[in-house]
Amino acid sequence: MYIQNFEAFLIAITILTLTPGLDTALVIRNTSRAGFADGCTTSLGICTGLFVHATFSAIGISAILAQSAELFHFVKMIGAAYLIWLGLSSLRALMASGQGLNVAVATHSSLNLKRSLREGFLSNVLNPKTAVFYLAFLPQFINPEHSPLLQSLLMAAIHFVIAMIWQCGLAAALSSAKNLLKNASFMRWMEGTTGVVLVTLGIKLLFEKETV
Repeated sequence: MYIQNFEAFLIAITILTLTPGLDTALVIRNTSRAGFADGCTTSLGICTGLFVHATFSAIGISAILAQSAELFHFVKMIGAAYLIWLGLSSLRALMASGQGLNVAVATHSSLNLKRSLREGFLSNVLNPKTAVFYLAFLPQFINPEHSPLLQSLLMAAIHFVIAMIWQCGLAAALSSAKNLLKNASFMRWMEGTTGVVLVTLGIKLLFEKETV
């Protein structure tokens, strides 16, 4: 396994995938529109978009490595600091009043797989938060001695599998998921868990000795 700190990556990406957000809302909305197949096809589009972000991240990492190992280390430090900032942002949300995820329920219509795939793909690819997150997150686990592209695509593939299982599971249990995601206590718990994971991971990576 080329990926550095693989266990940390797996835990972090799983927790982050389970955290309700824009992708979750879109899957639930489209499942409400035309059923389970609509939700799963939307999830497929969303998860396919992850490979686009992984590819651009790898291109950036390769360019940085071509300059110097010191620059790569500096970028990793910036990325680790960004993860800490994301975690603190989640923890700050605990101070605010708990709110459920805003899920707009679409009017029921006939199934259109091409439409669902397009909506999911464009929603993910055009989401700047996902792009920035991948640029900050993936370099933390890249082994410079091996191909950044292959490692990035492998991590995207792992994220793909986890996200598909989770989002299709939500589509299969839509009514329960909608109620759960509107539950303020659940949302606060998820915000807190995500915040702790990100801050802990960021601090660990920030002070980790460079092995390159």
